[in-house]
Amino acid sequence: MKIMGIDYGDARTGVAISDLLCTIVGSSTVVKSRNTEKAIADIVRLVDENQVGEIVVGLPRNMDGTEGPRAELCREFAKKLEEATGKKVVMWDERRTTVEAHNILSVHNYHGQKRKDTVDAVAASLILEGYLAFRGR
Repeated sequence: MKIMGIDYGDARTGVAISDLLCTIVGSSTVVKSRNTEKAIADIVRLVDENQVGEIVVGLPRNMDGTEGPRAELCREFAKKLEEATGKKVVMWDERRTTVEAHNILSVHNYHGQKRKDTVDAVAASLILEGYLAFRGR
């Protein structure tokens, strides 16, 4: 079974998929869509193509641990995704993943449009890595 990590966004949603042993991130991509239903349809296709058994959606929390309006949107997205895929969907604290993704891309000289097209996939990879590390303990 593979696990999928998701960094949900309004225009782009980062998607990362583990290897079969669920120890490392095997691949990542970005689903570009401002339409939630289309984004979910694209993710369902990726779930089926990659034989994903579990999905982890990043939950944006404030630094003090509270949740704002964005967290509620992510919870709603996760619920729709669980219904559409029939797979277990876990919410995972994603604090600082986007900041960390930008730092990683800066170190590797990704700037402008190149960074914009990649940052969500990197953030999804970080969400998935955190969840895989937690499961491994």
